[in-house]
Amino acid sequence: MQIGNKLIHVVGDRVLIKPDDPAERTKVGLYLPKGVVEKETVQSGRVVETGPGIAIPNFSGTAEEPWQERRDSPVRHIPVQAEVGDTAIFLRKEAVEIQYDDQDYLVVAQGAILLLIRNDEAL
Repeated sequence: MQIGNKLIHVVGDRVLIKPDDPAERTKVGLYLPKGVVEKETVQSGRVVETGPGIAIPNFSGTAEEPWQERRDSPVRHIPVQAEVGDTAIFLRKEAVEIQYDDQDYLVVAQGAILLLIRNDEAL
């Protein structure tokens, strides 16, 4: 993902999420203090970037002998399920808050994501 002139790479099975604005009011119109909103156990947001996934060794090398140099990549990845544009519902306590270029983001491990909502054009 590019922000300004910087390129951001998400590492491993992490997902970069732009959090949704928390509801400041209840359905009946009462304003909630910030402390009450922060005590929620789950949160939602839009996935803006994903990491490559969990790294696993690549045993499909073409070298005939163990000491010979392999020509292919030494690492493969099990990809993450989240895709850019998905809405993720995740455990709030597992998220790491960061601020970059005056924007708030959350870094969440794939294991902390409870649900992904994806707009499927084929439906």
